[in-house]
Amino acid sequence: MTDPTLAPPAVPSSLRGARRIAIIVTIASLVITAAIGIIALLSGDFGDTQWRILATTSLVAGSSILLLCHLAVVGRAVRVVGFTGITITAITLALALILIWTPYTGNTDLTGVWRWLGVTWVIAVSLAHANLLLLLSTRRRAPIRWGLWLTLVAIAIVAAMIVLPILTDGDVPGEQGETYWRVFGVVAILDVLGTIAIPVLSLFLRDEQPEPQPEPVGMSIELSPELAARLILASGYRRIHPEIYGRQLIEQGLPPIEE
Repeated sequence: MTDPTLAPPAVPSSLRGARRIAIIVTIASLVITAAIGIIALLSGDFGDTQWRILATTSLVAGSSILLLCHLAVVGRAVRVVGFTGITITAITLALALILIWTPYTGNTDLTGVWRWLGVTWVIAVSLAHANLLLLLSTRRRAPIRWGLWLTLVAIAIVAAMIVLPILTDGDVPGEQGETYWRVFGVVAILDVLGTIAIPVLSLFLRDEQPEPQPEPVGMSIELSPELAARLILASGYRRIHPEIYGRQLIEQGLPPIEE
């Protein structure tokens, strides 16, 4: 019998359509990027516009891959994490397109855009990482559940420790910069360890299969008018429903099941 916790949940048609679109966009973007690169190498003409188009198609392909990671959990109980990742990825794509297609002049200052692009990119990648691990969120074995949540905490800490220096232009570590990055390295190692170990462990620690429960069997009994009247009278005396009283009489009168 197949373990129900391992069986994939039913995927809504709208979700399947979104995944199909993301895959098509990813493949199309990679093909366009490759074509532009080949044409530029063969023709020797690779100007500013070609660079922008190449960067745009590469960006769309990368965003589509992140989108596929987020869509992996949209049909599950942890769908809020998937929708959050989709939103952050869309913001990241918009900020990157602004940087790619904004004409640069001597007075152009896009420092703030660069900063927030770094922040949203870190968050989007971290959420994609987390969403892939959250595919194991329905597993019931304690080592997998605890390992999964500890790894998710490590992912969140790693993301926060990268975002803080971006927002403060590197001022967060301050005089304790060496200690800060040592702690970051330790948490990052735990992050990688959990990312590799938990999926592998889940292959060996299968959830226990529930004992099959017998299905109830419906049965109807036709009573003579006299017996039905006696049943109704007796159940009324005891102030219970005739059907319930009749069931109790049958259960009391049945012989025990012999092993």
